[in-house]
Amino acid sequence: MITTASTGTDSYLTAIGDLESRMNGRAPLHALRSAARERFEDLGFPTTRNEEWKYTNATPIARTKFALAAGPADSDLARSAFEAARVRLFGEMDSPLLVFVNGHYSEPLSTPGSPEAGFTVGGLSAALERDPSFIEARIGRLATSDDQGFSALNTALFQDGAFIHVARGRVIEAPVRILYLSLALSEPTMSHPRTLIVADEHSQLTVVESYAVFGDGPCFTNAVTEVFVDDAAVVDHYKIQQDQASSYHIASLLIRQGQSTNFSSHSVGMGGAIVRNGVRALLDGEGSESHLNGLYLAGGHQHVDNHTAIDHARPNCNSREIYHGILDGSSTGVFNGKIFVRQDAQKTDARQTNRNLLLSNSAVIDTKPQLEIFADDVKCTHGATVGQLDEEAIFYLRTRGIPRAEAASLLTYAFASEIVDRVRPKAIRERLGESVRSWLAGAEGMQGKRE
Repeated sequence: MITTASTGTDSYLTAIGDLESRMNGRAPLHALRSAARERFEDLGFPTTRNEEWKYTNATPIARTKFALAAGPADSDLARSAFEAARVRLFGEMDSPLLVFVNGHYSEPLSTPGSPEAGFTVGGLSAALERDPSFIEARIGRLATSDDQGFSALNTALFQDGAFIHVARGRVIEAPVRILYLSLALSEPTMSHPRTLIVADEHSQLTVVESYAVFGDGPCFTNAVTEVFVDDAAVVDHYKIQQDQASSYHIASLLIRQGQSTNFSSHSVGMGGAIVRNGVRALLDGEGSESHLNGLYLAGGHQHVDNHTAIDHARPNCNSREIYHGILDGSSTGVFNGKIFVRQDAQKTDARQTNRNLLLSNSAVIDTKPQLEIFADDVKCTHGATVGQLDEEAIFYLRTRGIPRAEAASLLTYAFASEIVDRVRPKAIRERLGESVRSWLAGAEGMQGKRE
């Protein structure tokens, strides 16, 4: 990894200035955007001298002159790419769907459903025009940009994104799907989607947030999602990321949980030259539960980084975290998971597990589970494993007449399915299973198991 400072903020600051000129300083969020621009100018891009980015080099992103991707969001190319992504990600699933192409909301491709009382689904920019005070009171409150240059860049440059609001007591049965589609053509392009999810007291919601890239050109997605889970609310969140080898994907998921809430996150990622997923959950109400599950797949020279933090700020809260990684070829991976227990968070019960399977001798994983505990009446555990396929297990299957290649594939998929099987929507679970099997079929390490 290169340890010199990442440079190249000038082109990004120019893009911010151009966007500000087009917006002509219009409210709302002008003050928030201006503060974010100043913060990004101060912070710049993180370097490997920063402990949180020690193993992830952002220099290729900083040095590439990405331009803000333009519409229209309903071109023939966008329609073709959308149909391919829809089938691959969702199958024939029928539920509200918001589609964004290169960061712009596509009304022709979206099917948000008929308006319902107490349930709002649509574009964030439209919500800002309709009810600016509601959005301004929440957006940027979790993604503060204080120590994250990428979050500041998103706040300064986002043009649209998804907005979902469930009113008090509403239970939304059907998952709300979000598709952020990037068309990677010859010129380097970037998009900065922003997602805001608000679940009021005693409400229930499932969200599937997905990212797909079509084309072989350089592409940079810098996403921020903020989730507010008010007292006694239940939110299931799924993130699916399927990118091309020439794309870069940086994302932050920030959650604030109130009292007696239940939040679960399921992240499945594959593809991308550099991928970084940050998750930070704040348990800010007594009696809450947080579940973070993740599966990451990398091959070739890809680099994937997962940074998670669960902040236990109140007593009697539980958290469970399970992340599995499969690395092939010369890929590199990072897992850094932190459980933070504050002094007043007595009776905390937190468990964290990271398991990694290396399919080749050239793949590398850096894993760092952490516990920071300032309370004395808690139950907290963490652990990490790194290894290869168990030859004894392969031998056992072969004695049952199963060829070596098939035995290796079965064991590897079983490792991945521990996360995939936790996905509740059947259509999403089945599509993810197919994607994982397809990825394994093309993995170099799996080919090497063939007789």
